[in-house]
Amino acid sequence: MTTAPMRPDDVAALGIEPLSARSVVLSALLGTHPPTLPGRSLVALAELFGIRPGTARTSLSRMVTNGELITNDGHYSLAGRLLERQREQDGGQTAPTVEWNGDWIVAVAASDRRSMAERRAFRESMVGSRLAELRPDIWMRPANTAGPPRPADVLITSGPLACDDVDDLVARLWPLTELEAAAQRLHDALTRQRSALDHGEIELMPQSFMVAAAAVRFLRIEPQLPSALAPPTWTATALRSAYDEFNHDFQGQLRDFFAATR
Repeated sequence: MTTAPMRPDDVAALGIEPLSARSVVLSALLGTHPPTLPGRSLVALAELFGIRPGTARTSLSRMVTNGELITNDGHYSLAGRLLERQREQDGGQTAPTVEWNGDWIVAVAASDRRSMAERRAFRESMVGSRLAELRPDIWMRPANTAGPPRPADVLITSGPLACDDVDDLVARLWPLTELEAAAQRLHDALTRQRSALDHGEIELMPQSFMVAAAAVRFLRIEPQLPSALAPPTWTATALRSAYDEFNHDFQGQLRDFFAATR
C-alpha cells in the first residue's frame, strides 16, 4: 500500500462526498471541545474547500435560524440535538470498558400512533446508541454499552437472551462484511494521510479533514461488539486507535490554522 498522502481523486474513490459549507462547519464544531469557534475561522476553513466566504456566512446564518447553532459575539456553538450527536460521536472513539456478561438490550416502540418526527427521533436515538433494527420498531444490541435514553411509549429491557444461533442473529442485525471492508478502507486512508500531517501540508488539510470526518461517522455507528461476538478480524478496533492518534495531531494542525485566522 502506498504511503503518499490522499489526493482529491483518492478521497472520491473512497465514496467520501465533497463537503458542503454546512458539513465543514458541523465537522469542525463536532470535533472541537467545547464546540465553539469564531465565525471568521469557520469561514476561512470553508475557503480551503473552495467554498466562497459569502456562501459560508449564509450557511452559518441558516444554521442559527434552524436551531443548529447559537451565536454570540462573532462565535458559533453547537445547539440542540447536535450536542447529543457530539456525545455520541465522542462515545464512538472510546472502546467499551464493560465486560460483556451475555445480556442484551431490547427497545420496542409500544405505540403505532406516532408522528413522522417522533419515528425519526426514535430511529436516530437507537442508531446513536448503536442498537440495530431486528424488525420495524424492535431494536437490540449486546449490553456491553450503555442503553439508549427512553422516550415516551418506548419499552426498554435488558437481560439474558434465549437464541438458537447468536452469531446468525448478529449477522442479521449488522452487515459485518460491509462494515469490515469500510473500516479497512478508512484505516488505510488514515495511514496514508499521516504523512501530510507529519509535514504540516496545509494544502492537504481538506483531505485530512474529510478522511477524519468519514472515520468519525463510521465509529459513531460501529456496533462496538463484544469480542465474543465480533468476527475474528475486526478492523474497527484498530481503526479506533489509528483515528485517536491521527486526530491528536490533526487537531493540533487545526488549532494552529484557527489561531492564524483570529
